[in-house]
Amino acid sequence: MRSTRIVIPVTLLGVLALPATAASAATAAPVSAPVTAVAERPCERPGPWVIGTKAVTIRSKATTKSTAVGVLYKGHKFTVHKTSGNWHYITDRTTGVKGWVSGTYVYRDVRICLD
Repeated sequence: MRSTRIVIPVTLLGVLALPATAASAATAAPVSAPVTAVAERPCERPGPWVIGTKAVTIRSKATTKSTAVGVLYKGHKFTVHKTSGNWHYITDRTTGVKGWVSGTYVYRDVRICLD
């Protein structure tokens, strides 16, 4: 099972903790939160590329009408070299096949942390 961490800034937690009618914006005390660079928070960096289906056809060009050169299966490790529109030029590190896959089925895994 995949675990997901969600980041909610301390300032937002303070607002969420207050009832909607308890305090107005003018009377609420500001909450100071430490500013942390994104590079220091590993859960805010984009995650690895993943496949959202069982298999994706690797094509010679960025179009569904081009020749199929391979199949990228769920669980295969792959590297995305460049993106053109909704297509990604990849290398399947399991088989070594290079080509284009549709961004409809291949995307970045997004993880968010709760502090």
